[in-house]
Amino acid sequence: MVRRGRGRPPRSHSDGHVTRSVIVRRGTEMMTETGFFSTSIDQLLTTAGIPKGSFYHYFSSKEDFGLAVVENYADYFGRKLSRLFENTGRAPLIRLADFVAEAAAGMERYAFQRGCLLGNLGQEVTLLSPEMREKITATLQDWEDRLLVLLQEARASGELKARLNIEDSAACFWTGWEGAVLVARLRRSSRPMENFFTIYLGTLQSPFTLQTEGP
Repeated sequence: MVRRGRGRPPRSHSDGHVTRSVIVRRGTEMMTETGFFSTSIDQLLTTAGIPKGSFYHYFSSKEDFGLAVVENYADYFGRKLSRLFENTGRAPLIRLADFVAEAAAGMERYAFQRGCLLGNLGQEVTLLSPEMREKITATLQDWEDRLLVLLQEARASGELKARLNIEDSAACFWTGWEGAVLVARLRRSSRPMENFFTIYLGTLQSPFTLQTEGP
């Protein structure tokens, strides 16, 4: 027999942190399609089957909710990058290729309706609060740092030219990647993502070097 402690009875499956996680998860799905300002709280709660009062029990405002969604997405994406980038059974640049392939497959699975949450929010940057911009910037920096570690491994294994500036390369990947994801959604094709990666990979293995010859 299981004895219950004193205090409130256990929360049911439909309330408490479970309810909050359902709202955040559904919000994440919607915001990867429509962005922050186009996501309707009423529609969100209707599709999630949750009373409106529950939303304001867990979130003081839509802004508070948006920060929770960004944090949720950052955690999800961080786990994905760890799984792929830290797979030491594969060569470093192959791991990056695995990320691209998995992302392209995911875009196709959702018929190019969903993009990158941070990319969507970035298009609304002038309307976002400083707190949300800071959270997005910190998340992008985390992705950049993770890729930098991968590129350091690639350099150590001889996959990259020694003089390549891998710090700049790590930053440039995410800048180009967000643009590639946007174009992929517009064209409803993963080809822009694949083309970007092919060109990016070429810069890693054969970095552009500008040389000035004397007269």
